[in-house]
Amino acid sequence: MNEEQVPFSDLNRVIHEPARLLIVTILSTVEQADFLFLLHETGLTKGNLSSHLSRLEKSGYVAVEKTYKGKLPMTLCSLTEEGLQAFQLYRKQLDDLLARGQ
Repeated sequence: MNEEQVPFSDLNRVIHEPARLLIVTILSTVEQADFLFLLHETGLTKGNLSSHLSRLEKSGYVAVEKTYKGKLPMTLCSLTEEGLQAFQLYRKQLDDLLARGQ
């Protein structure tokens, strides 16, 4: 079994969790997204989204920047290079598992 032919149980658990997979998938398609956009697109609660973003940030997969738009606070999120590589590897491994029928 090579590096990309992993058993299902060895998939990246940080990314594999459905809400985090959705967040990472969205962030892989944009340069950055603000918290409210992610909130709307994921359908998560503010607390859930914040918790999942914290887990992804702690793993080094997402960068979170707190800033302002005028006087309003804004939280911007982007996928890091490490996060993009982890997501691409996750997709390859999942595709391989599906192709093997596991």
